[in-house]
Amino acid sequence: MRRVAHLGDGRWWDADAVCWRSGRGKRIALKGGFILASVRTTYVVLACAHLDHDPGNSMPGNLAALCQRCHMIHDAAEHRWQRWWNVFRLRAIRDLYEDPRVTRERSAR
Repeated sequence: MRRVAHLGDGRWWDADAVCWRSGRGKRIALKGGFILASVRTTYVVLACAHLDHDPGNSMPGNLAALCQRCHMIHDAAEHRWQRWWNVFRLRAIRDLYEDPRVTRERSAR
């Protein structure tokens, strides 16, 4: 865990390299400056991310140490798909086990 200064939009201060970095970790020069009051600090914890989104594949080449923000960005598409799949599955189960006549009566009320 480490405390990191950031601007809230993905740009952060790399104290080791003494430079600002973009949300993708590339060195950047802040043009036009910034308001010192906009600098915030947060604790950053590294998490182990599976690059192919398969938790069963724990080969070293498939793992990356990412901060929470980068990990969520990396997994965003997988999380959207998982939410869709859960809703689809629950609707399918409901369609299998509910009596359609009862469903029509409920919606008529």
